[in-house]
Amino acid sequence: MSDATSAAGSPAFVSTTTFEPQPPPAATTGVLGWLKKNLFSSVTNSILTVLAVLLVLWVLPGVLRFMIFDAVWTGTDRNACLEANVGRHVGACWPFVETRLQYFIYGQYPVDERWRVNLTGLLAAIGIVWLLWPKIGAKGWGILYFFVAFPLLAFWLLVGGFFGLVHVPTNLWGGILVTLVIAVVGIVASLPLGVLLALGRRSRMPIARTISVMYIEFWRGVPLITVLFMANVMLPLFLPEGWRPDSLLRVLVGVALFWSAYMAEVVRGGLQAIPKGQYEGAQALGLNYSYMLIFIILPQALRLVIPSIVNTFIALFKDTTLVAIVGIFDFLKTIEASIPDPNWATPVTYYTGYAFAAIFFWICCFSMSRYSQSLERRLDTGYKR
Repeated sequence: MSDATSAAGSPAFVSTTTFEPQPPPAATTGVLGWLKKNLFSSVTNSILTVLAVLLVLWVLPGVLRFMIFDAVWTGTDRNACLEANVGRHVGACWPFVETRLQYFIYGQYPVDERWRVNLTGLLAAIGIVWLLWPKIGAKGWGILYFFVAFPLLAFWLLVGGFFGLVHVPTNLWGGILVTLVIAVVGIVASLPLGVLLALGRRSRMPIARTISVMYIEFWRGVPLITVLFMANVMLPLFLPEGWRPDSLLRVLVGVALFWSAYMAEVVRGGLQAIPKGQYEGAQALGLNYSYMLIFIILPQALRLVIPSIVNTFIALFKDTTLVAIVGIFDFLKTIEASIPDPNWATPVTYYTGYAFAAIFFWICCFSMSRYSQSLERRLDTGYKR
């Protein structure tokens, strides 16, 4: 018998002992494993991580001091936010925001009628939760409510003038109310119009394709501020005498038309990513063109471009601040109008107002981004945390 063979006839180098499973190496699990995988996976990532940490350590303390630790939280006028009166370095003057908060939200909307704005916000929240929360059923009725019933109710409540409600002209609207109206109308109008334009650009009919291409390239070729100036200043010059559409309505139309061109290119990217076999399979099932788009192609295409769609929505929401340049009293405009108030004029009032605006926009945009990521996970679009 050779040395490599045991007395039982089995090779000596074959182990017959079963070992218990061992835990994975510590460097691949837990906090250290996560840090190594996500922040220090290479020399470049390690350098970028160190630089990012240094940047945060340089910026964050000053932000925290201004926003929280050195901030003034109570007061009735500017004297509460003056260093000479407080006797220390003064950060954000939050009593200024508290005092002007109603103006920031409603603008000059009549005080006795602001319940209409609140009710409209509640109805909008119901529609949004109905559509976005997956545990709530009857999505078809939710779509009908949000895209048909809610716009009519919102117009009746906000504008008034019939069925017992006092008419409130749009020149009295302002603040967050105007910002959300422009954003919601732009988002709701640009997506379906963008889908139609994307389908038209890929159409085999030369007229539809040419019109879609001309529309998209025209609106993508001009900046939004030019569109707003044209809608608010130049458009009335080309209209018949005595016919002057509402200024806010002109802005809403301009924003919707502008962003629908960008949305069309986003949707077109999703349509081009659909394999040809999906079209052939739908045709093999006997589906006509409309049913093929509604039930087979568009659901897949829109699911693929969820990040780009939400990114466009976020850009639209932030670009609502541009309407202040053409005289619309949006949220940013109400802050700018409140800063020179002699009752609150201090060296920190300017920074406090814009800090409050930054917080508002960050919360809204971050919420849209997080919902987009949860939607990607739920639809399994390849999203990875």
